[in-house]
This record gives sequence, structure tokens and C-alpha cells, in this order.
Amino acid sequence: MRIKSIYYLIIFLIIGIMGCGKKEKELINKKEISFWHFWSEPNQKQALSELVNEFEKLNNCKVNMSELSWNDGKTKLFAAFNSNTGPDVLELGSDWVAQFSSSGVLAEIDNKDININKFIDFSAEPSFWAGKIYAIPWVVDTRVIFYNRTLLEMVGVNNLPTSFEEMLEHSKKVNDMEGYYGFGTNGADKNRLYKKVVTFIWSSGGEVMDENSSLLNSEENERAFSMIRELSKYSIIENQRNLDELFAKGKIGFTISGSWLIRKIDEYRSKANNFEFGVMEVPKFDGKEGKSFAGGEYLSINKKTRNRELSEKLIKYLTDGKTSIKFCKKINEAGFPADNEFNEDEYFTKQKYKSVFSEQLKNAKMTPVHPRWLDIQDIIESLAENIIYKKVDISEELRSSSEKIDEILKK
Repeated sequence: MRIKSIYYLIIFLIIGIMGCGKKEKELINKKEISFWHFWSEPNQKQALSELVNEFEKLNNCKVNMSELSWNDGKTKLFAAFNSNTGPDVLELGSDWVAQFSSSGVLAEIDNKDININKFIDFSAEPSFWAGKIYAIPWVVDTRVIFYNRTLLEMVGVNNLPTSFEEMLEHSKKVNDMEGYYGFGTNGADKNRLYKKVVTFIWSSGGEVMDENSSLLNSEENERAFSMIRELSKYSIIENQRNLDELFAKGKIGFTISGSWLIRKIDEYRSKANNFEFGVMEVPKFDGKEGKSFAGGEYLSINKKTRNRELSEKLIKYLTDGKTSIKFCKKINEAGFPADNEFNEDEYFTKQKYKSVFSEQLKNAKMTPVHPRWLDIQDIIESLAENIIYKKVDISEELRSSSEKIDEILKK
């Protein structure tokens, strides 16, 4: 009897193992993947769904999409990876990529499968970690100067500023009018303030850091923060949302913003007062070419995906310029395809406002790639807040902030 029992036990185990192997194989072969993204507004979701539906038809598969928010999306992603419930494909902002790449949760992507060299130059750097590719550029965008032509004409200004210094003088004149503000300055505005600050830093010829040390404590950066302080004296100091709304209502002379503001202006102008506005590239600073912040969205693959082949196909499909330009045409705030062949398409270059963004992309930069960039970004924002709100010594504040960044880089 004992021998029979052992025999049946062995048979049972063999069948069980075979069954498990079969289930595992079914999971791998099942043409279904998950995709987590940040395009959560109704028109954005619809535009992305249309593209993904086409991918599903082409590949006879199913892509389960979930929307994340920028407020807590990163936390949800890390929680999912820690519990082994992460998506097969995920979207990441350009300043998040290094943190995820360095944590070991993303799959390496072979350059032979998706050629990284076909994307706009500045977008390639975040794709790499330790010499390997972990994220593919999808769409990119930048910020420009919005100006209220009507307000400028009211104060006798008929020429657009060609430098930060001239923009400061124009802002003073507008600010002298009751109920109006010369410039829109970002105050305490986490994850947004630094995007404006680096525009001043880079335009002055300064830098934040290199691979080994902080470069914040410099004469160029002292001039940059001095200009931020001067402009803030003739500004409304608010968060980005409120600045955009005030500009759209015709209350601000100049502000730095993104293409989403164009739609907001049209909404407000149809309801209230009508005013003429325009957009221009970031002007020169101390005779140097103005440079703006560039951001981008990237697509990555979960290292533990059960369907690597289909996940890679989805990334390749979405980041291909032929697909990403369709998305950008439907969603203005998506910006431009990262694919070099398509980001200067005549659809963008011939549009009244979009063409300025297209030109600004040629003089735009992404923030340094570092897994603790978000901590460095906090230091920069705190520095700017102290200079805007308090009568701190700029050179001393730069020195102190530079030391804090050095401490992070040493680790």
C-alpha cells in the first residue's frame, strides 16, 4: 500500500508541475499587456485610446490602460513594483527616468530594436543609465514667453523685448497701471518653479551641476537670480495655474508658460474681455542666447513583464513619429514628437503660435540626469523662494544651496 501511495503521489506531482508549466506558458503567450500613463483628461484619454485601439487591431491583442496623476503617480508606480503588480509598460516624465532606471525595476532595451539616435538630441540622455537604455523618448515640449500686446500698447511699448533686461523695463511700465501686473512670477509651486528657474540659469550662461559637483555658485547664476528678484518686484507672484488664469484674463504683461495656455486664453477671451496676445522665444540675457526648459514623456518596460515582445512592440509603435505626430495633432499640450523626422513637420512650423515653440526647441535643455534629481530640484526651488520672498543675500544663498547639492552628489 505504501508503495502505491508513493506512486500516486509522484504521478500527482508530475501532473501538477506540467499544469503549472502550461499555465505559465499560457500567461506568456497571452496577447494582453497593461499600460499605465498620465493622460487623464477626457480628450487626452480619447486620443490615446484611438491610437492604442489601432495597435490592438494590428497585433490582435489587448492593452489594458490605467491613468495616473502627476500628484501621486510616482508613489503608485513604486508601490506597484514593490508588490510585483507593476504594469508591463509605463510612462515616465523626463526628470523621473533616472530614479526608476537606477532602481533596477526597468527592462533594458536594445538599441538594435529601437534606434535611440533617431530622437531629438537633448531627449536621448535620460534614456540611459550606466551606459544602457531603459526608456524611449515619446513626446517633448518646451516653454516660451507669452506677452499681452494690448497692455504693451497701452503703455506705449510697440517693440518686443530682445533681452531679459528690456523685458524687465517693459514689465515695470505695465506694472505701473492699476489692476495689472508686469510679469507673472512663479512663487512656491512645487515641481513647477524649478522649470522657470533653470530658464534664467541657462540663459545667463550658468549651470546647475555636472556629474561630480554643483555648479550653482557662480557669477552667471548670481546674475540669473538677481534678475528673478528684480522681475518679481513688478510681478504677481503665484502658482502656475493662477498665473495662467490671470494671463488669460488679460491681467499680466509677460509670463513663461506652455502651449496649454493657448486654449485657456481662447476660453477666457470668448467669455470676457478681448485682448491681443502673442508668444516669443526666451530673449537674450547679457548678450547670450536665451534657453528654455524642455520636458518629455518616456516609455519603459517592466523588468518582470511576462510579455516582453508585445510590450516592446507597443513602445516602438507609440514612439514612432508616424504615431506620435497623430497624438500631438489631437492634443496640443502633448507638444512635439521626440522622433526627429517629425518634430519639425509643417503642421507645427506653419502654425501661428506652435511655430515659436518649434523654434524654441532648438534652444532648449532638459535638467541633469541623476537618480536624486527630485531632491536637487527641491533645493533649487527653496533657493528661489528665499530670494523671491525674503531679503536674503543671493551670493550666500547660492553658496549654501550649492553645498547641499554637493552633499547629494557625494552619496
